[in-house]
Amino acid sequence: MILAITPTKQYIEQRNEGYWIQGTPISLDSVVYSFLNGEAPESIAQNFPLLSLEQVYGAIVFYLANREMVDAYLKDGELEFKQLQQSLRQKSPLLYQQLITAQNRNDRLWQ
Repeated sequence: MILAITPTKQYIEQRNEGYWIQGTPISLDSVVYSFLNGEAPESIAQNFPLLSLEQVYGAIVFYLANREMVDAYLKDGELEFKQLQQSLRQKSPLLYQQLITAQNRNDRLWQ
């Protein structure tokens, strides 16, 4: 019996200065944060219906193979988010407070 070898697939693509699951609007960040929060790949696939289980595993393998680079990328993203948050807080304190209130309400719903 001769087995056909499946060529290696690419699961991650870089676009718009970010990393995405190839052919989807879902960021690598979303899958990695879910994985780091202890979610199983099957659970991640259920939470992101556009992704197959194979794509989720592909994203996790990409993360594990490139952990140092992806961790640095995530840290840069978190820093940028904090800077945007600070800027919004200074420029529009009322809007910032409304967003925090809405976020807290949402967090309570998911607990």
